Amino acid sequence: MPRVRGGVRGGRRRKRILRMAKGYQGARGRLLRSARLAVERALRYAYRDRRVRKREFRRLWITRINASARAQGITYSRFMEGLRKANVSIDRKVLADMAVHDAEGFADLVKIAKENV
Repeated sequence: MPRVRGGVRGGRRRKRILRMAKGYQGARGRLLRSARLAVERALRYAYRDRRVRKREFRRLWITRINASARAQGITYSRFMEGLRKANVSIDRKVLADMAVHDAEGFADLVKIAKENV
């Protein structure tokens, strides 16, 4: 029985995997089996970390808001409660950006939050 080598489709598959492994060191970037394992692992991490990144950024924004709010004399939870009661709907990303780049605007929001707590 003759040996089956995969032909065009197999070559295309191998080429795709080796293209995805471009830049990997040693056998991981050159040999098909090592490259396939490395690429599969990299894709798993990429999938997972797209979700983890969202969590990490939210934590960072909360930390920045908390630091700026405490500098103004209010805790993060009281600040967010006051904004919610005042019907101010600004997400944490924008609040964190204001805390870093627009101190006066953030101070106005703190004043609104303190009035509504």
